[in-house]
Order: sequence, then structure tokens, then C-alpha cells
Amino acid sequence: DVAIADLPHQEETAAEVLKNIEAAGQKAHFVALDVSDKANFEAAVDEVAEKLGGFDVLVNNAGIAQIKQLMEITEEDLKQIYSINVFSVFFGIQVAAKKFDELGVKGKIINAASIAAIQGFPILSAYATTKFAVRGLTQAAAQELAPKGHTVNAYAPGIVGTGMWKQIDEELSKINGKPIGQNFEEYSSTIALGRPSVPEDVAGVVSFLASGNSDYVTGQVILVDGGMLYN
Repeated sequence: DVAIADLPHQEETAAEVLKNIEAAGQKAHFVALDVSDKANFEAAVDEVAEKLGGFDVLVNNAGIAQIKQLMEITEEDLKQIYSINVFSVFFGIQVAAKKFDELGVKGKIINAASIAAIQGFPILSAYATTKFAVRGLTQAAAQELAPKGHTVNAYAPGIVGTGMWKQIDEELSKINGKPIGQNFEEYSSTIALGRPSVPEDVAGVVSFLASGNSDYVTGQVILVDGGMLYN
């Protein structure tokens, strides 16, 4: 049984995912959530636990990218990206662990990191710092929550053919003058397996971390990049 949490205006987009979950014979629920608001996060988790009759996995997947040269990043830029990419992960871990304890379950928390959590990249300095923060937080939280049986891990995608990388490619093009698509192709050419990833590649690792097969795995950041970085 799965809850999809997103900003209120995304409910229509989420409806298709909910239908797919229900078609697979599971319960599905949409909950409106602004991840940068801890009280909203707490209310969302309470609602999900009530609607689905339990709560034992949280995927902290929300994130944004900022493609700017270091000297152009403003204080407002930093506040925005940290509120979504870092603060929300703190809030999610805190709220989820509290609910796990309340329900008496051993829960799993899965955070979205990135290859930028392992290596900093130019034009992505603010983004990289947030993902390094997620990596450190994952390790620290895993140790603190282990005595209660909760696990905390992260997945680190590389070049994924989604809207975020389309945005990155377009912004890089403005900075370095390369045609739209060329930056994506150049980054993709460094992948050992010879192709950029698709969401299903990442979903497979997240599914593993959400399952009983990962019960003895905690504090890890698993690269899902087809062979770009080697950790």
C-alpha cells in the first residue's frame, strides 16, 4: 500500500500513479505535502498512517536543482534549495521515526542523494552541498536510530532521463554555449554501461531498500549511475 505525497496542484498528475497501484491490488492514497514545512509533514504522515492502516517506509524523494555559477548564487537561492533538499530530509526522518515508534514497527527511511553527494560538480555547487548533507545525515541518522531497529539509507542516481536533467541541460547550454542536448550526451558518454538511466533503474534500488531484503543494510548511499563513480 502506497501513499503519494506532493504539492496540492500535483494531485491530478499523481492520479495515474494511484490507479496503477490500485490495479496491482494495493491501496493508494494522495496526500498534499509541502516538505519544507515540518507541521505539514507531521500531518501528512498522520493522515497516511490512518488511511492505509500503517506506516513503515518513508522515501524522502523531494528535491530541486539549481544550475548556477558559484559567484552568482544568492542567499535566496541557498535558502530555497536547502529548505527542500536538506531541511525536508531532516523533517522526514524525525517525523517518520516518531511514527514508527508510535506504531511499534521497525521502519525504513530512504533518502534521495545523488552522484553529487560523492563528487562535487561545477555549476552545481549549491546542489552538491545539499546532497553531501543528505549523505552525512543518512550516516548519522542510521547510527542514532539503529537501536530501535530502524534503517536509514540513500540512493544516488547519476544521469537520469527526466525533467530535472532536461532543465540542467538547458541551463548548462546558456552558460557554456553548447547546443541543447549536447551536455546531456557528453555526461552520458562517461557511463560504463553505455546509457543514461531511466526511472525504473532507480526504482529497483529503492524497492530493495524498502523490502525485507535490506534489513541488514543501514547508513549506506548506493550509487545507481551505471558506472560513473566508484565508491
